[in-house]
Amino acid sequence: MLDLALLAKGFGTVLQPSHLLILVMGTIGGIIVGALPGLTATMAIALLIPFTFSMGPTAGICMLLAVYTAGIYGGGIASILIRTPGTPAAAVTVLDGYPMAQKGLAGQALGLATVGSGIGGLFSAMCLAVFAPLLAAFALRFSAPEFFALAILGLSVTVTLTGRSPLKGALSAAFGLVIAMVGLDPIGGFQRFTFGTTELAGGIAFVPMLIGLFSLSEAFRQIEIIETVERMTAKIGRVVPRVGELVVYKWTMLRACLIGITVGVMPSMGPDTAAFMSYAETKRSSDRPEDFGKGEPAGVVAAQTAENASTGGDVLPMITLGVPGDAATAVLMGALVIHNLEPGPLLFRDHADVVHMIFAALIVANLSFMVLGLLGARYFARVLNVDRRLLVPTIVLFSLVGAYALNNNPSDVWVCLIFGVIGYLMQRYDFPVSPMVLAVILGAMAESNFRRSLAMSQGDPTIFLSRPIACVILVIALLAAISAIRRQIALNRRVQAAGAE
Repeated sequence: MLDLALLAKGFGTVLQPSHLLILVMGTIGGIIVGALPGLTATMAIALLIPFTFSMGPTAGICMLLAVYTAGIYGGGIASILIRTPGTPAAAVTVLDGYPMAQKGLAGQALGLATVGSGIGGLFSAMCLAVFAPLLAAFALRFSAPEFFALAILGLSVTVTLTGRSPLKGALSAAFGLVIAMVGLDPIGGFQRFTFGTTELAGGIAFVPMLIGLFSLSEAFRQIEIIETVERMTAKIGRVVPRVGELVVYKWTMLRACLIGITVGVMPSMGPDTAAFMSYAETKRSSDRPEDFGKGEPAGVVAAQTAENASTGGDVLPMITLGVPGDAATAVLMGALVIHNLEPGPLLFRDHADVVHMIFAALIVANLSFMVLGLLGARYFARVLNVDRRLLVPTIVLFSLVGAYALNNNPSDVWVCLIFGVIGYLMQRYDFPVSPMVLAVILGAMAESNFRRSLAMSQGDPTIFLSRPIACVILVIALLAAISAIRRQIALNRRVQAAGAE
């Protein structure tokens, strides 16, 4: 159950001047990164992890959570003003946000997007605070077979819900599983795939790998499009919406909140799926569906509210079960581990104060970007005109410095560079990166718990079927994989049919 005393203590910690200042700085940085097309919240989190070491766990976690929530919201700014999604999750906002800007309603669109995102984020943070302790208490009954089943569930949907090709998703995940095997065997302790080098004995450095995949690779990609980036021309009027405007869309926001939190809990679906589903349902239930795509404010509200409402849902399985919901929460999970906070049910038992501080930080972070977004939307919009010739070298520099700062180890810089090239090539040839990152985490979790399970049963594999919870999770994983593959194939067929027309 939610401990209100610990939650109040968490708020007291987060609202200390030093922590609040860092949280606000993270919010500003997250909005800016989210607003810049191509730069994502995942990239920003990966880039900033090394710089949190000197802050301590509380300040570092506050900053990263602020970057995460604000980055998801910030993508809508570019969608509305220049018809280019700042983040993948903001792709749906383009459909009605940009037409509103073309009608001279850019300020109204930004205001509704900001309030919708804030309400969605607050709703999901509160749901996280209420339901996470209950799920963690249930998960304390889990043993190795159940955690193996959870890892398989995460892998089963990871490979099919990212990108257009299930095969490419599967190949990406398979590559991640190979990476997870580099280093010492988790049970026997002997070296695997190290090729005789001591640098690989501890495995491939996780944070430098993330920085390369999400930050350095994006810098390489930005070099290709540096001359084609559109500049902002729309004029921004009144941003802060009137109460009457918000009341009109109260049911749209409620529906989007429920869709967002539900989708967020499902592994690897993420904010972009939540936004698409919310937009489609809002259009379907509207009395004027023909207005959508032509500047309908409800479309902006539905998309932005749902994408931020998914953030708490994405954090829920990560913090309670140690299973990240998407790439961003995988990076957040890595940050917690680096600060000696292992996500999972034991985190609630051994560090209940930290858990409730995370709840408080998420709530304050959502309030922070909503206030700053309403007050400074027109100023944040100016970042869209930043010269990419200055931005790209800065990203490269911070990526390499961050990779080195982790352990002051030159080999980490090489890891960052190598995975930067790998990430760039994967994007170029339409191989999704997220399945690989999730497979690195879930693969290690699956292997160690699989082998522990066999040790418990003296080699009898039927242990996974004889334990009811593990069996149910494995059946759900199988059904989820079949359903996701069928859905992806149907989607590809519709895209091909549309292209043929």
